[in-house]
Amino acid sequence: MSADANDRRPAWREEFPIREGDERYVTRRQFARFLVLTSLAMFVGNLWILAKSWLGKAPRFVGMTIPGAADLPVGGSTVFDYPESGEPCLLIRRSQDEFVAFSQKCTHLSCAVIPRPAEGSFYCPCHEGRFDLRTGAPTAGPPRRPLTRIVLDIRGRDIYAVGVEERAI
Repeated sequence: MSADANDRRPAWREEFPIREGDERYVTRRQFARFLVLTSLAMFVGNLWILAKSWLGKAPRFVGMTIPGAADLPVGGSTVFDYPESGEPCLLIRRSQDEFVAFSQKCTHLSCAVIPRPAEGSFYCPCHEGRFDLRTGAPTAGPPRRPLTRIVLDIRGRDIYAVGVEERAI
């Protein structure tokens, strides 16, 4: 290189004296540092998730009256939101004294299930899934998990949704 070429060199080259030929290689020390720091970050992240799950509060469900439930005919159904707005659920009157309630979301891909009391099932039109109307257990199609059951409390003519029963397979 000529003296002119050195004069045109950027100032940052003086502060970082790494030769261009060595720039593309990673040293063992740099690679080991990367692995240790990445592993440490993943470990701390998993500890954070574990701490949040241990310290997280169990969901509290507030009792809610289901409007129009007492006036349902046998075999009839009504939609209500529980435990919060935007979570559709179905209440079905199976007999004069028996009511069941489940989440309306299919456990396969969250499509809306349709009650078919004459067949004794819920039907999911997305992938031909079926669930038992009495228990919410899958009976046909791709769903493998049961529908989420809503716990009911019947007081006279009023029917209350008081909790959610998550069931394992």
